[in-house]
Amino acid sequence: MKFNYQARDKKGKTQSGVIEASSNEAALQLLAGHNLFVTFLEAAEARPFFEKNIAFFERTSIKDVVLFSRQLAVMFVSRVPLVEALQTLASQTRSRSFREKILRLSEQVEGGTPLSGALAKYPEAFSPFYINMVKSGEASGTLSSVLEYLAEHMEREYHLMSKIHSALVYPAFVVTLAIVVLSLLMFFVIPNLSRVLEETGAELPVITQIVLNTAGFVRGFWWLFLVFGTGAVFLFLRWKKTPEGTKMVDRVYLKVPLLGSFLRMVYLSRFAENLSTLVAGGLPIVQALDITSQIVGNTVYARIVEEAKEEVQKGNQISSVLQKYPSEFPPLFSQMVFVGEKSGTVEKTLSNIVSFYEKEVERTVEAFLSILEPALIVFLGVVVGGLLASVLLPLYQLSSF
Repeated sequence: MKFNYQARDKKGKTQSGVIEASSNEAALQLLAGHNLFVTFLEAAEARPFFEKNIAFFERTSIKDVVLFSRQLAVMFVSRVPLVEALQTLASQTRSRSFREKILRLSEQVEGGTPLSGALAKYPEAFSPFYINMVKSGEASGTLSSVLEYLAEHMEREYHLMSKIHSALVYPAFVVTLAIVVLSLLMFFVIPNLSRVLEETGAELPVITQIVLNTAGFVRGFWWLFLVFGTGAVFLFLRWKKTPEGTKMVDRVYLKVPLLGSFLRMVYLSRFAENLSTLVAGGLPIVQALDITSQIVGNTVYARIVEEAKEEVQKGNQISSVLQKYPSEFPPLFSQMVFVGEKSGTVEKTLSNIVSFYEKEVERTVEAFLSILEPALIVFLGVVVGGLLASVLLPLYQLSSF
């Protein structure tokens, strides 16, 4: 938030202006850091209740973190002091919640906290992978290059997730459209046609009777479907958040035809990408595996990576563990890791694996969409057309007499 202030410098000269900080105390600390004695300080604007609390609902996006990383890297190269760089980035950030996080980062760094330590206080915005890479850059004196690398890494991750989301948007739209059309048929079209059929007194085909009875049941007990459906979804989501539920759902996802194969490629790419990046950043292989297990995104893969970490601590190779799980890590993947370990080029080998699987994911998404789009259109046409035909068929038969 912004504060209007008046202050005197060491020479007694009065200054006034506007400063941005996360709180009244933080604003006083910032001004004191500029050798100013504050004589007046007040909030520049009183925001409405919903604006004051919007940060609670607003989430930090990957785009925000990517832009933050790139701009901070540029300022480092330009030798801008870290605190000043963070304050500048905060003033240019549109997201209110992320702006406040950056302001708090600058306050903590100014108070002597390392950047990695300050980032660790915001796990909802900065992953363990990001924090440990920054810590590695601080230790090696290569923070600017690490931040640039992180931005590129997150852009690749964002691109991959965008591909996945794009594959889900069209099916979700068609399913929603199907629900709307079926609701209109069940609640408006079929009831009107059923009254016409009842007035004729003609014997109806079996399929027509089934459709009319189903429509009547849905109209009579729609609230029951709504209550039980909502309750089932709520209970499933709560159960899914438990450790047992998460493990079960992750295992089931990997066994679903087509979806399982696609997700395996995503997790393999993520495993190779994160591990190679951490190793390239100078982290010990055990620590790199520990971090990778936390961010791979699936408990089945996380357990295998944890096992690999334990075996490496005993002096064994990563590939010896991966070879035990051919369903999760294909033989080609394990063999490439084995060759990389033997030749001492694990980082380069994993980078090659990432390139391969990223292309495979893109090809799979494109092929999936090319098949799914016409299939969904045909499915919707068959369902809606079948319902209408079952009701209109008796009317057609009556009109032909």
